[in-house]
Amino acid sequence: MSQSSKPNYFWSMLTMKCPRCRRGPMFKNNNPWRLKKVFDMPQTCPECKQPFELEPGFWYGTAYVSYALSVALSVTTFVAWFVLIGMSTRDNRFFIWLGTNIFLLIFLQPWLMRLSRVIYLYFFVKYDPGYKSNQLEEIKQ
Repeated sequence: MSQSSKPNYFWSMLTMKCPRCRRGPMFKNNNPWRLKKVFDMPQTCPECKQPFELEPGFWYGTAYVSYALSVALSVTTFVAWFVLIGMSTRDNRFFIWLGTNIFLLIFLQPWLMRLSRVIYLYFFVKYDPGYKSNQLEEIKQ
């Protein structure tokens, strides 16, 4: 990808890149399953110097995003299970889906928590194609 091309919005989000430049990594470690370091983030983006924590307590809002992602995943697995396998009151298919869904939610939780931080920050910080020449605006108190 050349420096002048605009990085894709969704790909930048899924690869957890900074929302301002869409090039710098948001997390120090790419592996979300290293649980002791799941939230290790630099203070600012290494590429454009965008601060990641916009105010004290900023990340509390990610709980709502994480909840929405978990509900969306559960609905998606339910619909896929219903279409591919089906549901019946005569056997335990619903409980097998429920166990599978619980396993997926637990297994994917570190990645979902990181993704919720990325999505939440993308709500507040917009892409700046001239991030190298534009200075960050000072936050007015």
